Amino acid sequence: MSDRSTTGLNKYSGRITQPKSQGASQAMLYGVGLSDEDLNKAQVGIVANWFEGNTCNMHLDELATAVKGGVTEAGLIGMRFHTIGVSDGMSMGTEGMCYSLPSRDLIADSIETVASAQWYDGLVAIPGCDKNMPGCVIGLARLDRPGLIVYGGTIRPGCTSFGGEQQTRDIVSAFQSYGQYISGRIDEAQRRAILKAACPGAGACGGMYTANTMAVAIEALGLSLPHSSSTPAVDPAKRAECARAGEAARALLEMDRKPSDILSREAFENAIVMVMALGGSTNAVLHLIAMARSAGLTLELDDFQRISDRVPMLADMKPSGSYVMDDVQRIGGTPAVMKTLLERGLLHGDCPTVTGRTLAENLESEPVLPSDQQVIRPPENPLKPTGHISILYGNLAPEGAVAKITGKEGDHFSGAARVYDSEEAMLRGLENGEITAGCVVVIRYEGPRGGPGMPEMLTPTSAIMGAGLGAHVALITDGRFSGGSHGFIIGHVCPEAQNGGPLALVRDGDPITIDARTHRIDVGLEEQELAARRAAWSAPAFKADQGVLRKYLQCVQSASRGCVTDA
Repeated sequence: MSDRSTTGLNKYSGRITQPKSQGASQAMLYGVGLSDEDLNKAQVGIVANWFEGNTCNMHLDELATAVKGGVTEAGLIGMRFHTIGVSDGMSMGTEGMCYSLPSRDLIADSIETVASAQWYDGLVAIPGCDKNMPGCVIGLARLDRPGLIVYGGTIRPGCTSFGGEQQTRDIVSAFQSYGQYISGRIDEAQRRAILKAACPGAGACGGMYTANTMAVAIEALGLSLPHSSSTPAVDPAKRAECARAGEAARALLEMDRKPSDILSREAFENAIVMVMALGGSTNAVLHLIAMARSAGLTLELDDFQRISDRVPMLADMKPSGSYVMDDVQRIGGTPAVMKTLLERGLLHGDCPTVTGRTLAENLESEPVLPSDQQVIRPPENPLKPTGHISILYGNLAPEGAVAKITGKEGDHFSGAARVYDSEEAMLRGLENGEITAGCVVVIRYEGPRGGPGMPEMLTPTSAIMGAGLGAHVALITDGRFSGGSHGFIIGHVCPEAQNGGPLALVRDGDPITIDARTHRIDVGLEEQELAARRAAWSAPAFKADQGVLRKYLQCVQSASRGCVTDA
């Protein structure tokens, strides 16, 4: 253990460890094993989103123990605690998904609550699954004490072999197996084999889905150590990162470098650039808006379009591509990708980070991307010359909608509406053959208030892809899409149907046009017809009348404002 003095680093914990009037506080700290010497040391809260029921989170208690070892070695006191998590993969397609987005705010609230009440001088947060990531950042930003994020890490891919052909499998393979099965493209034995291969161990879902997207964004923000976002969960390098986090926490305390010193507008622009270049989840739009707000900054939908217009999509990664985050680590990791973008003038290199150095300084010693790899295209030969996220407006989305257009789907779709008032109703429609080529599938009343909780639509999109309709239908919703979703998909439609948004007025057969080139989404109806339908419409009853979901729908703002709840 280091014997370096921590005098002056305990400016928060000293409030309860030093005054004689706080004898009860000190008695309890003696009771948990602290010594007289320990009471003079700075205290670092170590919060993990650990729970056993999810591959993304099941190992985070082990990582928290490794972080505590590093904190102790740095001459500090590490105090572990846990916050909640929700498995998006397990709750997807059920009412449990309604709790996913609200969990982001519960995580932030619990981190703010524990760290503030316990007077921790700093914080190391260890998230693993989708909403863990922004929840931890929001909590850290609200607290505004020195701290950093250690990502729990990505899962490694599984594999199946049918007829001698080996295929890489991940969680989206499991989702798509349902559509493949009901369309007769695979049998029950093959379906079961895919499920057993999809999640071979600990770690977050492996493609450029929401957890990995947000991990990359957090590293680009400067809140995690280099390589944190791309190092797999089971790689020994992840344990080494945990050990280094202790020394990093101490350095942050010594510099008094807080999130407010790191989370600048330029840092958020760096995060958005990385999301666009890597083909990240549309959830990043919601989360980065909310994260910026917690740091006292304002991000708007148009900021994402502005950056998308100038940043090429480079990553051939799942769900629409072939590779996973483990492949990115093999070719130099997230820093190698960032170095490529920095050299092309697409990142702000002078942004400070948790290492004590700027982003550019962190990348100086990192290798460049190998020329013979296929995972990340060179900017001169991108998969798509602009970003894959497109912000749409029109008479269906006066306050905006978020489209995920990778280029493989085309950039224009017109068709007749096939309308469903819930995700479950849409799945029954697919099973009954109601959804055919040329349809624009509308799933409504799934927004922040209508869902409630704005559930993700990975089950519907995966079922459509599995049924072979991915290239032939579009899907519109006031709900969200998982980072694992792909196809011609538009979510976050605002205002949501529950609030009387135009999506509530659409009927089967109405002509809908989506144009990513002009950033428009419209239903082909005259305003007079829309007004008549609006006059006849009445809001359905809320789906929750008590508990967490009732509180959430009462205070949540729209998707275009990040679904924040503290306004």
